[in-house]
Amino acid sequence: MQTLLDNEDIQTFKNRALTPKNPIQRGTAQNGDVYFQNRETSLSHYAKLSSEVQNAMDKVSKITKRTYHVFDYCGKEDAQHVVVMMGSGANTMVETIKKYNANGGKAGVITVRLYRPFDGERFCSTLPKTCKRISVLERTKEAGALGEPLYLDVCAALAEQEISHIQIVGGRYGLGGKEFSPSMAYAVLRDLTSKAPKNHFTVGITDDCTHSSLDFSSTYPLQTETTDCIFYGLGSDGTVGANKNTVKILGERTDLWVQAYFCYDSKKSGGITISHLRFGKKRFQAPYLIDHADFVACHAPSYLTRYDILSKLKEHGVFLLNCPWGNLDELEQHLPSTIKRELAKKRIRFFVIDGTKIADEVGLKGRTGTIMQAAFFLVNAYLLPFHEAISHLKEQIKELFSRKGEEVVEKNFKALDRVENAVKEIEYPLSWENVEEKTSSPSNNEYFEVFMKPILSLQGDKLPVS
Repeated sequence: MQTLLDNEDIQTFKNRALTPKNPIQRGTAQNGDVYFQNRETSLSHYAKLSSEVQNAMDKVSKITKRTYHVFDYCGKEDAQHVVVMMGSGANTMVETIKKYNANGGKAGVITVRLYRPFDGERFCSTLPKTCKRISVLERTKEAGALGEPLYLDVCAALAEQEISHIQIVGGRYGLGGKEFSPSMAYAVLRDLTSKAPKNHFTVGITDDCTHSSLDFSSTYPLQTETTDCIFYGLGSDGTVGANKNTVKILGERTDLWVQAYFCYDSKKSGGITISHLRFGKKRFQAPYLIDHADFVACHAPSYLTRYDILSKLKEHGVFLLNCPWGNLDELEQHLPSTIKRELAKKRIRFFVIDGTKIADEVGLKGRTGTIMQAAFFLVNAYLLPFHEAISHLKEQIKELFSRKGEEVVEKNFKALDRVENAVKEIEYPLSWENVEEKTSSPSNNEYFEVFMKPILSLQGDKLPVS
């Protein structure tokens, strides 16, 4: 990248720095007589900025072999339906459209790389000539406006280029960081190709007030050929840090491609953390949360009664539980009925370890992250042989904790050495599939039952607008 930098330009930039030795006037206030003229002086720079950005992208492409454009198009050359997006959601749409087109669809997506200045002429030249409909998706809401900013820009661009045969609709998704999944992307495509596409729609929520929402109940899984893992941890127990180390080990020590994404409770320390990890032998593009996991770990037994831990675990998947119950009799007594039914119904392989006890006994005081990380490698030894993984873990621990003293390093080593004999596979009876649910009496507070309870159970995404 150094070759792209012009040292003379850098020196010129540095020479413009504010200094008492070379005083200049900057950032003045102007009256109405000259303000207008001053504002317009920047117009010529904005007019050529789009081309300058593209030139820079082309130079970067020659070096990195990764090609980007001010507007990137992906899809069929003769696409009749095009989605316009920017940001990470566009990657999800790209992957969805690949599958959609492979099944006979004719669609494409334009990813906006440079939003301001918006180059209308360049945008229209990126559109396939066969395009009949455009859906503009945005992660924002402009209350009171005729539409969101990108939607209005696309409308203006087509109007100024005198393109009148294309129908344009706009919609919103993902406000507040809400998930944008392949199923939602597919709902947008399905609506865009319908007889009467909905304008100013929403996707990802159920709008039972203004009825703006698209139905995304039809699942549209994308085949990524990956091992998908979800970890439910307690804020400050070391789960997130341990999972970051897992990704580093598998990414650096094996030929696997890796990905990690972490969801945090707003309470941070003491709140729930959910780690989404993917591993694959082939390169993959999956910028969305895991909804069908091969492996699920629960690092806090209290979560079993608070959250729907096993709903995303596939049939014949693997479940690892940190708990003080080490045999079938104790599990029979303490496991919730919902967990028992899911285990038996999906024929899940079930492992337990008392990681909290190990942590307390070696002096780590509830820091179970490293212990559960080792248990993960033991249960999933096909990713990396267990003893090789332990060796790498010890290297990381020495690197991370040596500044805290040799005693801390030794405590972690002792914990790791106890994991292999502490993990137990539980052979549960298939009769658990028919265990009756023990329902608790609902409270008399409708606000809590209807609104607060789902949010506390991580089901807030399912709440309708009303």
